[in-house]
Amino acid sequence: MSTTPETAPKRGSRLPRLARRAQLLEAAQEVFVANGYHAAAMDDIADRAGVSKPVLYQHFPGKLELYLALLDTSCDAIVASVQDALKSTEDNKLRVAATMHAFYDYVANAQGAFRLVFESDLTNEPAVRERVDRVTHACAEAVSEVISADAGLSREQSMVLAVSLVGMAQVSARYWLGAGNPSIPQEHAADLVASLAWRGIRGFPRTDG
Repeated sequence: MSTTPETAPKRGSRLPRLARRAQLLEAAQEVFVANGYHAAAMDDIADRAGVSKPVLYQHFPGKLELYLALLDTSCDAIVASVQDALKSTEDNKLRVAATMHAFYDYVANAQGAFRLVFESDLTNEPAVRERVDRVTHACAEAVSEVISADAGLSREQSMVLAVSLVGMAQVSARYWLGAGNPSIPQEHAADLVASLAWRGIRGFPRTDG
């Protein structure tokens, strides 16, 4: 459940350090997603979390450090989802579909974490750019391992194909969400793109064994 000013703990309430950190990250995500990095204020985040600014600064020394911690969490989530999708089956057609659905599920999440990763207004900051690039690279690495093992392609060839598939997934998912077309449900949209991807990738024959 999202933390709002009405549901946030009262100032002065004590939480274990890890629970407090999670609470602060949740509040920060709401503020950063709604306002972007530059317009977000630490005062707003503290208010959203129901804590004082000194408490916020005890956990994060500045706004950039807070943003990077939140970005790390968001990046790890999508990479883990893609890895889980690839491990969910040995059927490559189903693997393609599961991977597409992982991206669509991530983008459709009501908390909007994907905006921090794919639509950040701070990509001129090297630390942010590195994390955003890591998402594409890590997801593509996971996909390329399957392609290389099954099709017998080199790592470089597999990565080119994998990056193309990852790009197709995240760009189409963001387009689908932005279009806001209720005539195409999320499941249908993901299946459409998965079908397109599969028709292309299945052209590379599976190696024996």
